[in-house]
Amino acid sequence: MKESAKSRATFVFIAGIARPLLNLMMSKTWEGTDKLPASGFIAAPNHCTEIDPLVVGHMLYNQRRAPHFLAKASLFKVPGLGPLLKATKQVPVERSTAGANRSLQVAQEIVAEGGAIIIYPEGTLTRDPDLWPMKGHTGAARLALEGGIPVVPIAHWGAHEVFPRYGKRFHLFPRKRSRVVVGDPVDLSAFSGRPLDKATLTEATDVIMDAITALLAGLRGEQPPAERWDPAKQHQAKHGRFVERGQQPGAGTEAP
Repeated sequence: MKESAKSRATFVFIAGIARPLLNLMMSKTWEGTDKLPASGFIAAPNHCTEIDPLVVGHMLYNQRRAPHFLAKASLFKVPGLGPLLKATKQVPVERSTAGANRSLQVAQEIVAEGGAIIIYPEGTLTRDPDLWPMKGHTGAARLALEGGIPVVPIAHWGAHEVFPRYGKRFHLFPRKRSRVVVGDPVDLSAFSGRPLDKATLTEATDVIMDAITALLAGLRGEQPPAERWDPAKQHQAKHGRFVERGQQPGAGTEAP
């Protein structure tokens, strides 16, 4: 994707600040970066800490792929941050159906130009108590199936030790290690030609989430839960922070 001069300059400015800070906070290991397509694609990472967009964005930027995230529309109204998001062509996501459709349309345009669009299928930080990927939303699957766009699963682990989910402060010492692994594009050929109804999109989303979870299991060296965490079954809201009753934000989410 050919970035505008303003976009390139803004990315260089952000990288000049963010990369040294990230390198100071964490050592890093990146695996499978050769699997990133040369053309446009959807990157689908797990979401377990507020700072993981920096981790994923760092990896992609170092592979000369400018990261374009689907981000909450409210972030574009934050003084200082909003102009940076707009200048680097990040995509605002609104909660309404019409707003979501507009977001996917912009995302499709970015991919068509050869760009990398990052979509967190979970939609928000995972609610799983052990930080495994939870049930996904269907936006990434819809965009992929409508446009024949490859979906590249990405898993990362370690950044949550620096800034725990719902945390209030950074934990810088001792220095932590962040690991990112890029998987092969998800095979969605079984859904080709099928109507893009709820059943198809849900099934395709499950395939994407399975790929992300498998990568994360390899990083953690653990077996994931037999059943993926479903906020609806736990009577949890779809969006916003969730904290167990009687638990302080960030408590119980830090690695030992």
